[in-house]
Amino acid sequence: MSIILSTVLLMLNGMLLPTPPAASIRTAGGDPKLYSFTMKTIDGKERSLASYRGKVLLIVNVASKCGYTSQYADLEKLYEQYHEKGFEILGFPANDFLRQEPGSDTQIKEFCSTMYGVTFDMFSKISVKGSEQHPLYQYLTEESSVPGAVKWNFQKYLVNRKGEVVTKFSPGTEPMDDEVVKIVEQLLAEPS
Repeated sequence: MSIILSTVLLMLNGMLLPTPPAASIRTAGGDPKLYSFTMKTIDGKERSLASYRGKVLLIVNVASKCGYTSQYADLEKLYEQYHEKGFEILGFPANDFLRQEPGSDTQIKEFCSTMYGVTFDMFSKISVKGSEQHPLYQYLTEESSVPGAVKWNFQKYLVNRKGEVVTKFSPGTEPMDDEVVKIVEQLLAEPS
């Protein structure tokens, strides 16, 4: 099934939020804008998103006390299944929805590793909406090819190997959903 037909079916089922064709907003230097951000890891180290160049990325805002928190298990499963092929998950804890991520970075890391065995990359807690919205999420919600507010915890943005945001999935879409997996596999098969 083609990526276009897959996308239409996901939209009809309400699992995929509508997206226009991928477009790459570039910096003055010609890099995709996504790679211009430097983020603090959950361990407090600075990491440039340019270090993920050539990888397929799933960017997810996460929370420890949400009805969707159990998605951590499938995020880890998806990561383990495709990591060796060039797939990365970037988890961004956020306390923006009913204060469902109140912990410190240390507490969040402990929770994720103890409860769900998370090994994918986690970052320091940020805000994904409102007046304190992090510039990364300003880019995702205002300038990327899939603009629109983050609806809740566990909204997922899929980025191709060229650093282009190609689609987003609603918070309720499970990470191991057949259509998510199919699009991840298609993106991994594309050249960078």
